[in-house]
Amino acid sequence: MDEVRRCIRVRHYSLRTEQAYVGWITRFIRANHRRHPRELGQREVEAFLSLLAVRGQVAASTQNQALAALLFLYREVLGQKLPWMDNVVRAKRPLKVPVVLSVAEVRALLAAMDGRAWLMASLIYGSGMRLMECLRLRVKDVDFDRGEITVREGKGARDRRTVLPASLGPMLQREVERVQALHAADLREGFGRVWLPFALARKYPKADRAPGWQYLFPSDRRSIDPRDGIERRHHVDDQVLSRGMKAAAARIGLAKPVSAHTLRHSFATHLLEAGYDIRTVQELLGHKDVSTTQIYTHVLNRGAGAVLSPLDRPG
Repeated sequence: MDEVRRCIRVRHYSLRTEQAYVGWITRFIRANHRRHPRELGQREVEAFLSLLAVRGQVAASTQNQALAALLFLYREVLGQKLPWMDNVVRAKRPLKVPVVLSVAEVRALLAAMDGRAWLMASLIYGSGMRLMECLRLRVKDVDFDRGEITVREGKGARDRRTVLPASLGPMLQREVERVQALHAADLREGFGRVWLPFALARKYPKADRAPGWQYLFPSDRRSIDPRDGIERRHHVDDQVLSRGMKAAAARIGLAKPVSAHTLRHSFATHLLEAGYDIRTVQELLGHKDVSTTQIYTHVLNRGAGAVLSPLDRPG
């Protein structure tokens, strides 16, 4: 497992990917009575994936994540070029229409929230960021003068810029002031170092203590970083927003499932409804190609495919 973690970190995979891959590889080894993966082959891999689908009833995306972890184990960690791994059948992911809230539903949901959960939810809806993109924002990534947010290392390791809602400017300014006060207190206590990506900590030895590199939404308490054992203040846990949204949805009696991604879907759909070009929306969302963004054209507030039902035709 130490070698697995080393190979993952050399490739700059996220901590979440590391935890997921280590978890699946461990489950695979235990499912085969702790035999070394070199002794296992196509039969054992397919049996493990079938077990997940039949007995575990996992989603196709979960099964494919497990397969990706095993592919990484054999190819990158063990260095085995096994042709049969390419022939392992991947579960087909169903094509689902995204859940989208109406403008009125979004406003009601946000009105039932408060505090940092409200601010994060408002920022995600107002900018179209993904959940982790929002949580990983640094103070320096928010440009109040230009009215834009720079998303660093988004999905696919791509940077992009998106819109900063002008109405959130004063609240975000206060959040920056709160971050600065919290950071100053950490420095006085001998802490204040934040995690920096790649080798920036070595290249710029003082950057991890600079105010601009601090998380915009920091955790209320410091914790030990599992990657190097240093006590730092990380960003706030994603469950803070998740619990806040679910509680707000229950209070207003909203039947639709809600999450941070629901707000992102709603951002894209509402922009298209307002007449913005689909390529503009694609760039703001950070989609690799426009075909991914086109799914939102199917959920515009004009019925299925913008077709007028024959029941609604006059005379």
